[in-house]
Amino acid sequence: MPMSREEQLKIRGQMKESDIDYSDIPATETEFWKEATVNNPIKVSVTLKLDPSVFAWYKQQFPQEYQSLINAVLEKYMIENNS
Repeated sequence: MPMSREEQLKIRGQMKESDIDYSDIPATETEFWKEATVNNPIKVSVTLKLDPSVFAWYKQQFPQEYQSLINAVLEKYMIENNS
């Protein structure tokens, strides 16, 4: 039975950088990335009530990225607790 996507992501999330073999990946030059864009997945806009201290901490620590970080924390929790 093949592993689920969540199981694969959990395993990959636990890997150390030193565990990854990059030997078969060709080097790229700056020119290669000149016109590259980031393909952000579609997000759902929601209203979420957080404790003021939680919101303040994330916003203070990561002013430009706090929403993405909160999403990443929730996603990690979801993957680790999806049984």
